[in-house]
Amino acid sequence: MGKNKTIRFVLVGGFLGAGKTTAIRRLGRMYRDRGQRVGIVTNDQAAQLVDTQTLQSDGFDVAEVSGACFCCNFDTLIAQVSELERRGAPDVVIAEPVGSCTDLAATVIQPIVGLYGARFDVAPYVVLLKPSDARHALGTARQGDMSDGATYIVRKQLEEADAVVINRCDELSANEVNELTQLVETYLRDARVGAPDGDGVGTMCVSALTGDGFGDLLTYLDQRGVFGRRLLEIDYDRYADGEAELGWLNGFADIRLMQPAVLGTFVQDLLAHAGLAVISAGGVVAHIKLIGVAGNDHTVCNLVSNRGDVTVAVPCASPADRIELTINARVTMDPTELEAQMRAAVTEFALQHVATVTFGTMQSFRPGRPIPTHRFTMPA
Repeated sequence: MGKNKTIRFVLVGGFLGAGKTTAIRRLGRMYRDRGQRVGIVTNDQAAQLVDTQTLQSDGFDVAEVSGACFCCNFDTLIAQVSELERRGAPDVVIAEPVGSCTDLAATVIQPIVGLYGARFDVAPYVVLLKPSDARHALGTARQGDMSDGATYIVRKQLEEADAVVINRCDELSANEVNELTQLVETYLRDARVGAPDGDGVGTMCVSALTGDGFGDLLTYLDQRGVFGRRLLEIDYDRYADGEAELGWLNGFADIRLMQPAVLGTFVQDLLAHAGLAVISAGGVVAHIKLIGVAGNDHTVCNLVSNRGDVTVAVPCASPADRIELTINARVTMDPTELEAQMRAAVTEFALQHVATVTFGTMQSFRPGRPIPTHRFTMPA
C-alpha cells in the first residue's frame, strides 16, 4: 500500500436481524463494480459465523473478529484489517459489528480516528433498522416482542448513528414508510436535545434484498467529513443486562438424505420448523440464521421475529443429498434450552425427511458484560 493511501472505513450497525449482512453484500458489490477493492470484517461473540461464510461465497476477502464485540476486541479488529491489507490492500473495508452492540461511536469509530487517523478515512456511521424493531422500540404498542433491555440497545444504536436506514422498504406501503420515518425522526429529535449536532437527523429507507434506495445510500456513504461523533450517555448496567437476556447458539450439523431435496426449500422449511419449536417453548426470536452448503451450492435463510416468516437471503434450487448446516441463533431464552430445542427440532425434521443428522461443535452461551478496550468521552 502506498504511503499516502488511506482505507475507507465503513461501519454498518443495527440490531440483530436488521439485514446488515445482506446490505453489506450489496454495498460490497457496488464498490467492487466501480473498481474498488473491498475487504470485509465480520464480528461475533463466538466462531462459526454464517455471515463470514456467506460473504466469502460471494468472492469477498473476509476477516473475522470472534470471541467478543469490536469494542471489546479493538486490537484484533485493527489486526484483522492489517491482515486484509497484507492479502490485497483494500480501498474499502466494511465492518459488521455484533447486532446487540451499541456505543460504537465512542469505542470503535473515535478510537480509529484518534489512534489511526492517518491510516483510515471514516465514512458516515449508518445503522440499519427493521420495521418491526422501529414499531416495538419506538412505538406505543410493543406487543411484547421486544424486552426492555433490547429496546434500550436499539434506541441507543439509533441515537449514535449519523443516519438511520430503515430496511425492508419493499415490504412497506408508502404510508408505512412515512409512518416509520416520522417515528424515527421524532424519537431522534427528542433524544438528541442538547447533544452536539442535536438537530441533525438523517433517515432513509432501502431494501437490501432488492437494492431499492442503495444508490442514495452509497452516495451518502461517499461523503467526506467528520463522522461518528454522537457519543452516548449510556448505562452500561442496562446495556449489559440487555445483551445477557439473549441466548446465543452457534453450531454445525451434517444432514444426509436418502433422497435428494431442493437445497433452498429444505433449509427454509427446516428453519420454519425449528423457529416454531423455539417460539412454542417460550423463546422470543431476535435472529435465527441458517446456511446450508451442498458441494459448490449454498443457501441462506433468516427468521427475525416471532411474527415473521422465514426469508431467503440466498436462494438455491439445486438438489442435495448431503447438507452441511451452520446455525446461528439469537433468542431471548436460556442458552442451554435454546440448544436443546434446536437439536431436537433439527433431528425431528431430518427424521421426517428420511435423513440422518450428526451434530458438530455447538456453542451456547450468554454474552458477558462489555468492557471496551478504549472509550472516548470527547470526539478525537
